[in-house]
Amino acid sequence: MAEYRKVKGHDITVVFDGWKSGGSEENQSVVGGVRVVYSRLGEKADSVIKRIISSDKRQWVVVTSDRDIADHAWACGSIALSSWEFLMVIEKSKKVISGDFDFLEEGKYELSKKGSPRKLSKKEKAKKRALSKL
Repeated sequence: MAEYRKVKGHDITVVFDGWKSGGSEENQSVVGGVRVVYSRLGEKADSVIKRIISSDKRQWVVVTSDRDIADHAWACGSIALSSWEFLMVIEKSKKVISGDFDFLEEGKYELSKKGSPRKLSKKEKAKKRALSKL
């Protein structure tokens, strides 16, 4: 994530669970420009992520495969991407950085869609905007 941040310059926050073995208070540090948060003992990372999204009145791009967190992000006006979608962004940026321009097979990483193929849903439009900035 630190390498990705160096290239793209985005603010990145990573949240880890500390609910089983964390300290009595939430712990935060910055490593390679990436903000790292450990939840406190008895608190899950999910709660910390939801609190951060809710309290900071800006649009976040939340990378998670947890449906509950994704739903919360959308409800708060942020954009939720699956871990898989973000991994594709990382892989794509690695190829561009290294100069490796092998093209992926057409449709290999396409997401299945429902509804009219001509019109994207609001969520898909928001994801597309966010992905273009990553």
